[in-house]
Amino acid sequence: MANISTKAVQMPASAIRKLVPLADAAKKQGVKVYHLNIGQPDIKSPDCALDAIRNNGLKHVSYSNSAGLIELREGLVNKYYKKIGIDIEVPELLVTVAGSEGVNLSLEITCNPGDEVIVLEPFYTNYNTFAFMNGITLKAIPTDIRKGFQVPPIEEFEKAITDRTRAILVCNPGNPCGTLYSKENMLALGEVARKHDLFLISDEVYREFCYTDEPHFSAMNIPDLDQNVILVDSVSKRYNLCGARVGCLVSHNKEFMAAALKFAQARLCPPVIGQIAAIGALDTPQEYFDAVREEYIRRRDFMITRLNQIEGVFTPMPNGAFYTIAELPVDNTESFAKWMLEEFRVNNETTMITPAASFYKTPGKGLNHARISYVLEVPEMVKALDILEAGLKAYPGRTI
Repeated sequence: MANISTKAVQMPASAIRKLVPLADAAKKQGVKVYHLNIGQPDIKSPDCALDAIRNNGLKHVSYSNSAGLIELREGLVNKYYKKIGIDIEVPELLVTVAGSEGVNLSLEITCNPGDEVIVLEPFYTNYNTFAFMNGITLKAIPTDIRKGFQVPPIEEFEKAITDRTRAILVCNPGNPCGTLYSKENMLALGEVARKHDLFLISDEVYREFCYTDEPHFSAMNIPDLDQNVILVDSVSKRYNLCGARVGCLVSHNKEFMAAALKFAQARLCPPVIGQIAAIGALDTPQEYFDAVREEYIRRRDFMITRLNQIEGVFTPMPNGAFYTIAELPVDNTESFAKWMLEEFRVNNETTMITPAASFYKTPGKGLNHARISYVLEVPEMVKALDILEAGLKAYPGRTI
């Protein structure tokens, strides 16, 4: 029998999705599964986005330009980015297959195999996957759950830099732990990037989900860093259009954008129906964003309070996105999550969480941590967290 490649064998499985077959098997048995494992909001997509799909009038679905439909690119520049104080031109924006392709392209274009990229730990697990695919090493700077995963002093970033460092990759606000970089944090990172001539790749797909009074500060607004900043963005979270698979890359760096277009040409074009939804979404009224933000604050406040009421559980208060990392009184959260899906039931219901070890680079870190998403309505979260508490009490691998 022919053998697959070593790379394929070593490719890391998604921590977020690898337990899905267990959830599907439970559902097939008639079990209700409460999904606290994935960033899939239950909030309705804007009517203007859905209407754009329903009323598109297409006779056939053709390829778009590899850089994306011009209507979407112009709309993003003029209807969205200029409104939030990011001044760019159309050639400085390329539509991607969601934010995921944007991150992957950023790493491919800025790094050679063997290069290093600095990240804060814990980080979005797919960063590790993209780094692996491109032969890049992630250099992780640890943060502390007991200190709310706050951004460490800038000196820690300086210490992590070697002659192989090519970029700093941040997610602001952060997935998986809701860390929010302040304006001061971003300006300090800008100084480091400028001093060492590094790229600063800023994943800002959760920009609308900031829960402090201080407004979100984009890397694009760091002074005198035009040629170093790469912005990754997406419609998935902002407009609750996760399945549209449309995002974008933004940079003032012409050489970077020219390279991005070459990679984009190789995959022909982004999803056209998703782009049509994104064009419609640009007309979403501010009231929609205000209501969604208030709903997430309500969900966050409930979840964090409830989790910390469970014996042996600790989680800090996140300031952005819609996730938290929780420390659980178990030997291994992956084993616990599997056990919940395969064996544990309350009235034929169970709860699904995401084991967090693969959100860490440091071996052995995060084994008793889980990423938990507050993407369900509060009445559903009540049931989900009651089941989680009951599961933690009954789990054979409980540590307290």
